[in-house]
Amino acid sequence: MKTLGLLGGMSWESTVTYYQEINRHVRAIKGGLHSSPCIVYSFDFARIEALQHTGQWDEAGILLNEAAAALQRAGADAIVLCTNTMHFVSHGIERASGLPLLHITDPTAERIVKAGFKSVGLLGTRFTMEKDFYRSRLRDKFGLTVVVPDEAGRTAVHDIIYMELCNGIIRETSRELYYTIIAALKTAGAECLILGCTEIGLLVAEGDSRCGLPVFDTTKVHAVAAAEWAMENSG
Repeated sequence: MKTLGLLGGMSWESTVTYYQEINRHVRAIKGGLHSSPCIVYSFDFARIEALQHTGQWDEAGILLNEAAAALQRAGADAIVLCTNTMHFVSHGIERASGLPLLHITDPTAERIVKAGFKSVGLLGTRFTMEKDFYRSRLRDKFGLTVVVPDEAGRTAVHDIIYMELCNGIIRETSRELYYTIIAALKTAGAECLILGCTEIGLLVAEGDSRCGLPVFDTTKVHAVAAAEWAMENSG
C-alpha cells in the first residue's frame, strides 16, 4: 500500500475520525491485521484559527505547504488535507510537496451525483459557506446547485463548530438548532446535505432520520477515498 500523509490537527477531534475511518476501511477490504501506512502532521489549531479569523490566509497556506513538504520527506505518497476550510489555501500543496492532493470535495460530490441529486445544502465554517472556493468546485466541476443557510444560520453553524465541536463539546441544544437550520435548507430546495466541516459529523450523523435529508459526511467519504487510493495505487 501507498503511504498517506495526513495534514491534521484542524482540529484533532476530526483527525481522530480520519485515522479510524481510513484504517477501518483498509481492514474491511484487506482483512486480517492490515492497516494503512500513514504519516500524520498535526498542527496546533490555535495558531491556524488565529490566522483564519484575522484573514491571514496566505500565511496559513505557507504553513500547509511547509507541512506537506515535510510529509513528502518523511515518505508520504499523497497528501490528505483533513479539513474542509483549509482547502481554500490548498493550491500550493502539490507544488510544494511534489505529491498529489486528494481533494476533499471530489469524492463527496461524486457520490451525490451518482445518487441523482442536483441541489445540495452545505453546512460548514463561515469561510466554507461564504467563500467561493468550495461552492464553485461543486458547481463548476459537478453541476450542483448549492444552498447555504441565511446569515443567522451561518453564524450559528460557525460558532458551534469553533466554540463547541472543535473542543469536543456536544450539546443536544446545538444538535436541535442544526436540525432547524437543515429544515430551512430543505425548504429552500436542498435535496441532500453536505457536512462540509470535518467536525460536524460529531453532531449530525449519516443516516440520521431527524435531519430530513440524505447526509454526506465529507470526513468519512474523504477518509474512505484516501484508503482506496492507497490500496489501488500499491502497485
